[in-house]
Amino acid sequence: MLGVSRSASEQEIKSAYRRLALQYHPDRNPDQPHAEDKFKECSEAYAILADREKRAMYDRYGHAGVGAAAGGGFDPSVFQDFGDLFGNLGDIFGLGDLFGSSGRGRTRAQRGGDLREDLTLAFEEAAFGHVTEIAVKRHEVCDGCKGSGSAPGRGPAVCRTCGGRGQVVTTRQGFLSFSVARTCPSCAGAGSVVADPCPKCKGQQRVVRERSVEVSVPAGVEDGTRIRYAGQGDAGVFGGPPGDLYVVLHVEEHQFFQREGKDLYCAIPISFTQAALGAHIAVPTLDGEHELKIPESTQSETVFRIRGQGLPAVNSHGKGDLFVVVKVQTPAKLSKQQRDLLQQLGKLSEIENKPERSLLGKVKDIFA
Repeated sequence: MLGVSRSASEQEIKSAYRRLALQYHPDRNPDQPHAEDKFKECSEAYAILADREKRAMYDRYGHAGVGAAAGGGFDPSVFQDFGDLFGNLGDIFGLGDLFGSSGRGRTRAQRGGDLREDLTLAFEEAAFGHVTEIAVKRHEVCDGCKGSGSAPGRGPAVCRTCGGRGQVVTTRQGFLSFSVARTCPSCAGAGSVVADPCPKCKGQQRVVRERSVEVSVPAGVEDGTRIRYAGQGDAGVFGGPPGDLYVVLHVEEHQFFQREGKDLYCAIPISFTQAALGAHIAVPTLDGEHELKIPESTQSETVFRIRGQGLPAVNSHGKGDLFVVVKVQTPAKLSKQQRDLLQQLGKLSEIENKPERSLLGKVKDIFA
């Protein structure tokens, strides 16, 4: 079955099995039923040859020496080096939890679920930081039964299906004989069931309550930022730890600032006179107005950089910059006097109307 000689070493047997297990694994051959049968055959063969005593019996008596009639048990530990192939040993034969622990079942602690809340912030709140409170509905341990699910003074009853073991054991007959342990469907592996449910939680161990959670938003956060609050999610069951709370931030757009990382961008209109002769203009920032000097002969779409007037970097020092694009505004309506003066200026100004690179290229050059 494994394609190795009778004198093959343990490593050769292991290598041959790994190759065949990868080739015939059911997950890799979902449309080929025969692959699963071949996979099981190879696994059973390896289970024999990887065990020195079983291999000796097979060498002496063949299949008869290792079959069910010979009392050969199945040792799952021979597959412990193949966790990357199966993940769970129960996946080898597609039978779920094959090898349950002996004795009475033990309730498994389960971690509580994580929760998500969305919080919308004004642009300034995200820029400067903000502290607020949000209402969170979550599962908490029932204070009536302390998480047991049973009425006060009453304990759980032994599960009749599994007898308190938490598992239902059956025996698989075939080339190898071994016991198959499945999680008990009645008690979900706890070994006990709630006979007299708690009136507050109806036996569910938890109740839903609304709590107020303080959210501290650091300065400079971006839209879509997630803040994690450990232990603020749903309570666990059977003594398990609580889940976490994730607050997802949504930042509203500013009326004229655009954000790129920690830098801000805005456009300011200026008159033809201001562009030609120069001027000082008031530019709004998040901290108030800033006086910006416009030099003489400034062209439309010129970009000015105001350092330190951007946004703070989260969990870091320093702030970004504010980039101001000035746009020379052409008057929509001209008086007769304005028209006459512009016509005189036009006679004194000569401009060669040659094509230039696109504005997009210029902007890219500016910020390169």
